[in-house]
Amino acid sequence: MTQIVPLGEARHLPFWRRPVTLLFLMAAAMPIAFSTWSALLNNFTIEVAGFDGSDIGWLHTVREIPGFLAVGVIAIIIFMREQVLGLVSLALLGAATAITAWFPTMGGILTITMLSSIGFHYYETVNQSLQLQWLDKVRAPKLLGWLVAAGSAATLVVYVIIVALWDTLGLSYNIVYMASGGFTALVALFALFAYPQFESPTPQVKKMILRRRYWLYYALQFMAGARRQIFVVFAGFMMVEKFGFDVHEVTALFLINLVANMIFAPLMGQAVARFGERNTLVFEYAGLALVFLAYGGIYMFGWGVLLAAVLYVVDHLLFALALALKTYFQKIADPADIAPTAAVAFTINHIAAVFLPALLGYLWLVSPAAVFILAAAMATVSLLLALLIPRHPAIGNETRLTNPLVRPAE
Repeated sequence: MTQIVPLGEARHLPFWRRPVTLLFLMAAAMPIAFSTWSALLNNFTIEVAGFDGSDIGWLHTVREIPGFLAVGVIAIIIFMREQVLGLVSLALLGAATAITAWFPTMGGILTITMLSSIGFHYYETVNQSLQLQWLDKVRAPKLLGWLVAAGSAATLVVYVIIVALWDTLGLSYNIVYMASGGFTALVALFALFAYPQFESPTPQVKKMILRRRYWLYYALQFMAGARRQIFVVFAGFMMVEKFGFDVHEVTALFLINLVANMIFAPLMGQAVARFGERNTLVFEYAGLALVFLAYGGIYMFGWGVLLAAVLYVVDHLLFALALALKTYFQKIADPADIAPTAAVAFTINHIAAVFLPALLGYLWLVSPAAVFILAAAMATVSLLLALLIPRHPAIGNETRLTNPLVRPAE
């Protein structure tokens, strides 16, 4: 019979069975499958399936459909605990990743991508909810930074193996996908049976909610999703299509990102705690706008591969500051709203993701620079929205347009 442990009593458990330890285990397991899939994807689709910019746009549109439907998590948690759903989803991500190379056609890749994406997006929705429920507000920024670093450290091991052994041992896409996806699935199954079910002191609302006072959080999530798609879909694709990066070269770039994240993610968590969510997000969005403009300059002015690689790393580092958006919501949210709002926010985050990759795939065929200039404009809109975040966000003080003396009636 499954053991149910109230969150307040979890401190009496052995350290390896506590909620925070489980969060770190999941944070390490998920990127091993997902980041390996991402690192090999562009080479796999171009070399094996003959994808062009339009095809890769359609693939990412299909990949984002489950994110758009993440609101379905609310219906599932009526019957299944969030923790169980998160681990089952993580196992699905691993299993689907493991068999990716078995279906090297457009239809096969899209089908497997859909399955792995259901696992990824449902896991991420639940994981964000659990993080905000299980971490106290004071420690959350720093611990979220360390969770990012833990994921980077675990993935670093995998990428070192790919870079060092891809050519040396003649590794195939199938071997790497099977090893990484299989490992993630096994870790998820282990966590499913080895850990008790942790019960939050505040029961979560199990219906879809849209609160007017969360409007700024919703708007920032929408812009983040739209902007992220351009980076995820086209920045890596540029490195392969324009500069001819091989698998080990793409993975080496990912390695640099991982090391940088391991060093800077904890510092970014401390920066959020010290400077606040508004200042952190303004810095992130201003930096992203400049990075995307520079990406466009690579095509307009013929700037070289070294600059492209540097921009790719800086881009990744700036995206790590997005943890400030999580802690902003944690501070303004009713504790009972965390799970349903995480699902709704994930859906909002993916509204643009469903159609943008396919549409921009066609624009890419005409002008890659225009795609990145559009991303810079999106980052600028995000910056303007971030300026509305109060210095000390709280319930009743959600935006700078809110009277902090008046508590909202909900």
